Amino acid sequence: MQQIIDRRLAGKNKSIGNRERFLRRYKTQIKDAVRRAIDGRGIRDIERGEDVHIPKKDISEPVFHHGSGGKREMVHPGNQEYLAGDRIKRPPGGGGGGGSGQGQASDSGEGEDDFVFSLSKEEFMQVFFEDLALPHLVRTQLAETPEWKSHRAGYVSDGNPSNLHVVRSMRGALGRRIALGMTSRRELHELEAELAQVQAEAKPGDTVALARIVELEAAILALKKRLGAIPFLDPIDLRFRNRVRVPVPTSKAVMFCLMDVSGSMDEGRKELSKRFFILLYLFLTRHYEKIEIVFIRHHTQAQEVDEQGFFHSTETGGTVVSSALVLMEEIVRSRYPSDQWNIYGAQASDGDNWHHDSGRCRELLEQKILPLCRYYAYVQVADPEQNLWEEYSRLAETTGPHFAMRKVTEASQIYPVFRDLFKKEGASA
Repeated sequence: MQQIIDRRLAGKNKSIGNRERFLRRYKTQIKDAVRRAIDGRGIRDIERGEDVHIPKKDISEPVFHHGSGGKREMVHPGNQEYLAGDRIKRPPGGGGGGGSGQGQASDSGEGEDDFVFSLSKEEFMQVFFEDLALPHLVRTQLAETPEWKSHRAGYVSDGNPSNLHVVRSMRGALGRRIALGMTSRRELHELEAELAQVQAEAKPGDTVALARIVELEAAILALKKRLGAIPFLDPIDLRFRNRVRVPVPTSKAVMFCLMDVSGSMDEGRKELSKRFFILLYLFLTRHYEKIEIVFIRHHTQAQEVDEQGFFHSTETGGTVVSSALVLMEEIVRSRYPSDQWNIYGAQASDGDNWHHDSGRCRELLEQKILPLCRYYAYVQVADPEQNLWEEYSRLAETTGPHFAMRKVTEASQIYPVFRDLFKKEGASA
C-alpha cells in the first residue's frame, strides 16, 4: 500500500484539495467568466484575478428526504378561501410568494444571491491558457531558450592548453608519484638502514659482510632507478578547466501591435483587434518576466502612439500598410536588438490596402521583419479577401511556422482563432 500525503502549504482557512475540486467541477462556468473578463480590461490590465459569478441553480445539489407518505387530512388555520378538494394555484413569481427575482422592493425578507468565487491571477491565466504553448519552437520547462551561457563544470583530462589548471595538474602528479613509489621508497629506506648497520658492524677481512654490502648496494641502485623512472608529470595528470553551454531562460520580450485606423476600420473591428492583442499579451506573460508593448497605428502614414490613441482614434483617407512595417523595423533596430529581446509582431487589418503596396508588404516581412521576429501573426477582421490577404498567403506558403494568418469576423471567433494560432503541437484546436 502506498500513501500520498499532500504537504503543500495552504493559506489560512483555505483547503487546496477543495479548491481544486471546485475548479474542476465548475470548469465550464469559470471558463465562460474568464472569456467575458477581457471585454472590460486594457491590454496591460491583467495583474489581478477575477470574480466568477456562478448562478445558484448551477450549485444546487440533489437531496434525498422522507416524504410525508400515506393519506392525511389536516386543517390550516386562517383559511377563508378554500374548501376540501380545491386545487390551490402556484403563487406568481413577482408577488408575495417569496420567490427570487422580478419582485417589488421591500423593507423586509431575505433573498439568495449568486455564488461568487474569486480566481487568483495565476488561476485566471491557467484557465485561460489551458492547452496552449509557444508555437513550434524548442521549449524547456521554464520558457524558451534562445540564449546560451557558458558555465564552469569541473575539470576534464583533455582540453585546450589555455585552459590547463596548473595547480590541479601538479597536485594530481604529486599524488600519483607518491602512490606509485610508496612501496619502493619504503623498501629503499629499509635497505639503506640495513646497509648502514652492516657497514658499521663489518670487520676487516669479513667476506660475508662484504658480499652483503655489495648485494645491498646493487638492490639500492635498482630501487633508485625504479623510482627515477616514475615520470614527474604524466599526461594522465593533466587537468583542464571545463566549461559547458547551458540554456538561459529568456526574460525580456517586446510585442508590436500594428493596426489600420483608416475610415474603414470602425469601432467593431477595432474591438475585435483589441481582444486578439489582449490574448497575445496575456499569453506572453506566461513565458517572460518583462513585456513591453509598442503600438503602431497607420493609414497612409504610420505613427507610434499610446494605447488610448491606438484603439480610439479615427482617421480618414487611404491605407498604406507598408508604412507600419517600415516603422516597426526602425524601432527594432534602434531600441530592441534581436540578440537581447524576443520580438513578437501582431497585425490587425480589414485587408484594405493600396494595391501597389501589398507586394512591398510581403517583401518587407520576408526580408526584414520575419528574420528579427520570434513569431508574427496577421489577423484580418473582415471577410473579403483582398490583395493584402493574397500576398500574405503567398508568404505563408514559403516561410516557416513562425508566421501565421487567420480571419476573424465575429467576437466569438477570437478565442478559437487564438487557440488555433498558439496551440500545442498535436493538441486539438
